[in-house]
Amino acid sequence: MSRHSITESHLRAMLDVIDEARHDTTGEGPPLSLLQGLGRLVPCDLAEFCEVDLPTRRVLASQAVEYGGSYPEPDDEPWWRWKHQHPHCVDVERSHGHLGVAQLSDYMGVREFRNLALYSEYMRPFLTMVVVPLPTAPGRIRMYNLSRERAKPFTDRDLLTLQLLRPHLIDVYHTAARRRREPVRLTPRQLDILRAVANGLSTEAIARQFVISPSTVRKHLENTFHKLGVSSRIEALARVFPEPEPYGP
Repeated sequence: MSRHSITESHLRAMLDVIDEARHDTTGEGPPLSLLQGLGRLVPCDLAEFCEVDLPTRRVLASQAVEYGGSYPEPDDEPWWRWKHQHPHCVDVERSHGHLGVAQLSDYMGVREFRNLALYSEYMRPFLTMVVVPLPTAPGRIRMYNLSRERAKPFTDRDLLTLQLLRPHLIDVYHTAARRRREPVRLTPRQLDILRAVANGLSTEAIARQFVISPSTVRKHLENTFHKLGVSSRIEALARVFPEPEPYGP
């Protein structure tokens, strides 16, 4: 892949997209203008951003811009049933988003993909797609996805464009996240226990560390969940430590 495939005018267009996104403070997630800009830079039929918490099956963010026509709202149940057939999602989940840009043809041919239940029950009519993963906490998927109905792969320039933009996409995401995050007021002990959870300690191990009973640990966590408006340890960690240190970008 040659850097000479990026012309000066295309590079200026890339910078304009990022600059527009940095000044766009509308919405709760990454600005929709960024998704629209990606669709202009890399021709596609559908441009999407999604963030999913896998243990709770919660869709934390979902955006889509249609270029190829009007597509029906997808049924998420087939995705949960067949997501193990989606090579991008599998790799993004395993790596916590620490991957480069990749397209479907890096994993399998069009004929093989057509034969998957994932395609017939969920992805159809899109035969070609490219994924830009963003780093996230364990148990989550966060990525941009551009899809085409036609089987022709994305070009080297398309892939290089997205790879060069990826650090900026990560930065824009974090800027938007900081902007919308409300202050979290936890007690020092609640924060200490959450840090222990982030380090992978069990309830019993946390109790030994702080010389308290396991039931007291659970009570602290219960009170923490209530304050944060969450129902699980993963959600609490994502709320207080959006990018746990070992998995940060």
